Amino acid sequence: MTSAPIVVHRPSPMGGRRVTVHSHGHDEILGTAYSDHDLVVFLAASGVQDPDSILDDDLWIEWRGGPPHQWSAA
Repeated sequence: MTSAPIVVHRPSPMGGRRVTVHSHGHDEILGTAYSDHDLVVFLAASGVQDPDSILDDDLWIEWRGGPPHQWSAA
């Protein structure tokens, strides 16, 4: 398990990034985010309080395979 419970995976060739959360011993796919707004909506729906405030917090979110807030393939 990563130290951050939420992982934003690398951008897909078609755009967007899969978002997973590690909870209760397993990973759950929240969906594919195409923007920071999508990510905030997913996090709020999964119960994260004030999700806007954690987007750049390494203790909460690990951005894999690309820089934070990049939603399209390079």
